[in-house]
Amino acid sequence: MPYPQFDRHAVKMLPLSERINKTVIEQDHVPVDSPPRRLSETAKKVIGLAVEDIVAARRSGAPVMLTFGAHTIKNGMAPTLIQLMEQGWVTHLATNGAGIIHDWEFAFQGQSSEHVEENVRHGQFGNWQETGFNINLALNVGAYEERGYGEAVGAMIENEGLDIPAASALHAEIVESASSDPRRAARAADLLSIVNTFNLPAGRMDVPHPWKRFSVQAAAFRLGIPLTGHPMFGHDIIYNHPMNYGASLGRAAERDFLTFAESVSRLEGGVYLSIGSAVMSPMVFEKSLSISQNLAIQQGTLIENHAIYVVDLAESHWDWTQGEPPEDNPDYYLRYNKSFNRMGGRMRYLTADNRDFLLQLFQTLPKS
Repeated sequence: MPYPQFDRHAVKMLPLSERINKTVIEQDHVPVDSPPRRLSETAKKVIGLAVEDIVAARRSGAPVMLTFGAHTIKNGMAPTLIQLMEQGWVTHLATNGAGIIHDWEFAFQGQSSEHVEENVRHGQFGNWQETGFNINLALNVGAYEERGYGEAVGAMIENEGLDIPAASALHAEIVESASSDPRRAARAADLLSIVNTFNLPAGRMDVPHPWKRFSVQAAAFRLGIPLTGHPMFGHDIIYNHPMNYGASLGRAAERDFLTFAESVSRLEGGVYLSIGSAVMSPMVFEKSLSISQNLAIQQGTLIENHAIYVVDLAESHWDWTQGEPPEDNPDYYLRYNKSFNRMGGRMRYLTADNRDFLLQLFQTLPKS
């Protein structure tokens, strides 16, 4: 007997233009030449080591992966992330579902970051038509097109729209491939359900993004660099909207996990930067490294010569290069540090604001 389900179609969505936002990207973005504000000499030394590792990795063709939490986008650091990609220093970016959303909202309306407490009290937190409709539609179409989570949204931003297949074409594809390629048939059936439910007309759907120059996802798509999205179901405001469809999100997120794992599988001699992501980054990394290590061992090798730099605001008084602290030390319970410390290679932790770290890192790297 199925349990009762909440009806999202009954939720009243408001225009995104009516929302009061805390961040305006035109005035709140951080230029790449801004001076870092508060870095200790120890922090600068660690960043210097990271620069050396990144330069060595790129010279040898090894990956440099940069995983970040949503605050990196909210804090206006997109210009620095884009420059790191354009200058060839970063080969893979990854973020959570909220990072995907803030990046899209900045590109679409130039503003993001609503007042959570007040809007929850009025039953309006996350209930915004354009955000829920467009991001979910991009993921629904992207899953059909076999794109990943971040790629699907990045493509919509960069192309300023989507191409909606005709219902008749999707139906024909289902019939044609049901026996020979059931996965293809399933993708077409899922999108057909969306097209019919929302009466979407076939053809080009224009979705202008006037501020797309601030979009990390659009830049990654344009440059052909993977920016993978790693959501958790129910965590993000796009789940409030009836356009949200779990099968499509699952397909897109699964592709991004496997894309992420593929980069990790080549991490020997490479660098992994985890910036302000205490849950998603260590959890996705450890599973990716485990399956990558499994294949490496089968091939008679090992992924062990990689550098991990973890950046967050929490103070840590333990030297993580010496291994884990004892259980009676409070640093033992900095879970993400403990997770990364168990991942082999050389792990260093840096207490710093993501803005200061990224600015110092970018400004210290050689200029191309």
